[in-house]
Amino acid sequence: MDEGKAGAPGPKPQWWSRPRRAQGGRPDGAGEQPVPPGAEQYAGAEGMPVAEARPVAPPLPQDAPRQAHPAHPAEQAPADAVAPPVTAAPGHDGAPAPLHAPDPYGTPPYGGPGPWAPAPPVQRPVTPAHGTQLPQAGVTPAHGTPFPAAAPPAGPQPGPWQYDPWAPRPHGASGAHTAPVPAKRARRGRLVAGAALVALAAGGVGGAIGAHLERDGGIGGNVTLPQASAEQASRAPGSIAGIAARALPGVVTIHVRGGEDQGTGTGFVLDKRGHILTNNHVVEPAGADGAISVTFNGGQTAKATVVGRDSGYDLAVIKVTGVSGLTPLPLGNSDSVQVGDSVVAIGAPFDLAGTVTTGIISAKERPITAGGEKRDGSDVSYVDALQTDAPINPGNSGGPLMDAQARVIGINSAIRSAGSEDGPGGGQGGSIGLGFAIPINQAKRVAEELINTGKATHPVIGVTLDMEYTGDGARVNTKGAKGPAVTPGGPGDKAGIEPRDVITKVDGVPVHSGQELIVKIRSHRPGDRLGLTVERDGRERTVRLTLGSADAG
Repeated sequence: MDEGKAGAPGPKPQWWSRPRRAQGGRPDGAGEQPVPPGAEQYAGAEGMPVAEARPVAPPLPQDAPRQAHPAHPAEQAPADAVAPPVTAAPGHDGAPAPLHAPDPYGTPPYGGPGPWAPAPPVQRPVTPAHGTQLPQAGVTPAHGTPFPAAAPPAGPQPGPWQYDPWAPRPHGASGAHTAPVPAKRARRGRLVAGAALVALAAGGVGGAIGAHLERDGGIGGNVTLPQASAEQASRAPGSIAGIAARALPGVVTIHVRGGEDQGTGTGFVLDKRGHILTNNHVVEPAGADGAISVTFNGGQTAKATVVGRDSGYDLAVIKVTGVSGLTPLPLGNSDSVQVGDSVVAIGAPFDLAGTVTTGIISAKERPITAGGEKRDGSDVSYVDALQTDAPINPGNSGGPLMDAQARVIGINSAIRSAGSEDGPGGGQGGSIGLGFAIPINQAKRVAEELINTGKATHPVIGVTLDMEYTGDGARVNTKGAKGPAVTPGGPGDKAGIEPRDVITKVDGVPVHSGQELIVKIRSHRPGDRLGLTVERDGRERTVRLTLGSADAG
């Protein structure tokens, strides 16, 4: 924008320097010098005509340098100072000397110095910092050039009034300057500005130091990572950790060697006398002359002997002697288990003792068969199992399946593996979430019989089954392998079952094969009464019988 245009708005005036006024001056303007004609035409700082010219100080000699105005009200003369009288020095020709030095700009029509000539045209300055030195008279420094030191004043000192083109004029004032900003307020402003600068600098330094410490870990460069403080080791009794803490002291790892066979499995303590329950297929490799070693959770080891085992239930009881401080595990009730209940499996998969896994009960009364490596089928196990998705792997066999109250509800016995073609337990692959456990109600009865008599009994209905029948249900054979298909005087004979009859339900629950029928029968005790649905010549009827007992071969 063209700064020379008349009436062009410019920035508002800023404080640069303030005139000093001796307190001896009169407020009514007495003693002021007369206002020359034409002075009222001078334009003020805002471009508006000034009503009255302000009294000016006596002129300085031509060779006298300008005196720098004080940059701050704090530098003004003391309040009790009195300005010396002002007199005009005569010139060489006896005429009065001009009031200021000749105008170096030669601004027409005032080419020469005169007593009432206006000040040379100037630009609005940027307020210099406190203590900045002003330039010598007649020298305009380039933008950004530091001001040279001012020479000491010569000649008479200025009077009580001094021309200041940048001083704002209050409304209605006549030739009087606005009162300077009190020194107290100015000092407060400097303090606030200084405090802001200090806070800004401190924040920047603190941020840089914090970033360095976070990146490099300290002044010395050593890294120290944050870590939670140590917590109490105890856990809630119903939590997984709480269940494991209570159960692990009663779980053992079993190592078996016999001839060329060896294996690893798991078991758990039944009583203080040293009886331990496990799977039959865990201890079977020991045979009659093999060795069985038991390792407790605390690391203590002991030799064990077989008390009794049953392949039909895939259960065995062994016993250790000379061991104190045994921790028997409490037994739960598998009939109370519901699908979806949380469970914890403990064992030694691939000889990793004390491994704890968790899952839920996926299904109940899942009929499975395991074993069957012998041609006569004497090693086949029939289990009405609890199905779980808790990871079970080779070595978990014989370990406990715990409920949320840390009670044993099953014995982990079999898994369905990817690529297994012979059913659960037929392969050695890892867990795919299909694990099976013998219900503890069935295992408890068998364990008691093995401890008390050395052998277990099986409930029977007194018939032989056609295991090659492919229809739905279990068909009674036409003749038995070592005798008749229906045992004379047995439970089936008394109930009216005949050869070639097809049994389709047990207590109203459908069965689809001979294996499923055996599983359902063996899930009961000898002496229990059952209702069987029998189909003959396309007609169904229901018969009731009492289960008999047979010693395990």
